[in-house]
Amino acid sequence: MPDGSDLNEELSTVRLVGRMADIAPKNWDSCAGSDNPFTSHAFLSALEESGSAIPETGWTPRHLVIENTSGRLEACAPMYLKSHSHGEYVFDFGWAEAYEQAGGRYYPKLLVGVPFTPATGSRLLTLKSNPAGEPALMAGLTAAARQLAVSSLHINFLPPDQWQGLKETGFLARIGCQFHWTNRDYESFDDFIKALSSRKRKAIRKEREKVARSKIKITALTGKDIRENHWDSFYRFYSDTIARKWAYPYLTRDFFSLIGQSMSEKIVMVMAEDETGQHVACALNFLGNDCLFGRYWGCAEHHDFLHFELCYYRAIDYAIGAKLDRVEAGAQGRHKVQRGYLPTLTYSAHWLTDPHFSKAVANFLDRERVETKAEIKAYMENSPYAKGA
Repeated sequence: MPDGSDLNEELSTVRLVGRMADIAPKNWDSCAGSDNPFTSHAFLSALEESGSAIPETGWTPRHLVIENTSGRLEACAPMYLKSHSHGEYVFDFGWAEAYEQAGGRYYPKLLVGVPFTPATGSRLLTLKSNPAGEPALMAGLTAAARQLAVSSLHINFLPPDQWQGLKETGFLARIGCQFHWTNRDYESFDDFIKALSSRKRKAIRKEREKVARSKIKITALTGKDIRENHWDSFYRFYSDTIARKWAYPYLTRDFFSLIGQSMSEKIVMVMAEDETGQHVACALNFLGNDCLFGRYWGCAEHHDFLHFELCYYRAIDYAIGAKLDRVEAGAQGRHKVQRGYLPTLTYSAHWLTDPHFSKAVANFLDRERVETKAEIKAYMENSPYAKGA
């Protein structure tokens, strides 16, 4: 597979670009906006420059850009040629197995999204002054899929409006579930837990008191307060967590230094220290305009309820203080419900080149959609919030 570093294929007014470094940051970010940190040029570029999202790890950049006749970037999408389905969090392993058992070749495929990041955000990035940008991107993406002769094109963690637009153009629509916390104009953490049932409120207070009695110091760091020694500790925790889950550590140590240099104001690191000043655990969050995105957690030693304190309660504390609308706590984790994080729909869109295979997947998605909605209903029936809250 080519490394993509010199890719500059013309598709009418559309180009596929093989490196974020070949796109001017200000031009990309003028389309991406500032709402979501993960679609920023700094984040996506750090993934490539650090060796995290590169052909050798199964992520070959094929970013789609649309320029006007003057060469100005009007629209773009972060896209990758994939040789596997890892690191996506919208699982299609079963699709790949079924297609290949039937004699097809599922890989390579195209993915529009942010590597290793199950966070909803715009995937069709356009200048606000260009209402034709999204339709042009939709057409450009399918044209690229045909030209590159891939089995399929997948767009993950879309906002509802873009998902609906893709659905109307013939993409298969898929839903999933995550657990998010919503700020109901709370003034403090105590104000938040007053909205919970008595039993859940007591349980959370007990967990927080247990951590407080442990004499562990917890600090939320951002901007210049985050130094390389913090990243050293965090990466050690991250690597340990990945190893215990029998997963692959896609993110390199260099990645964290790069984002620490280029977007530290968008990072909230919740660090725990013991009585000697040694770092013992950390939760890493990213800051959007109206959301705190929880991403990674790790620890050097076990302390009761410390995971919940750093990842969930301190995130809520920060969001309330910063007047943020919500906290997105990442993929999976049913235990989040009992801590105030409720099930929330996520959206992806899929375009398959084989019509027979597409029909089979559409039938599967119809069944899956019923199951997902039933699961969300069951969670909501067991909501931790008091009735009427």
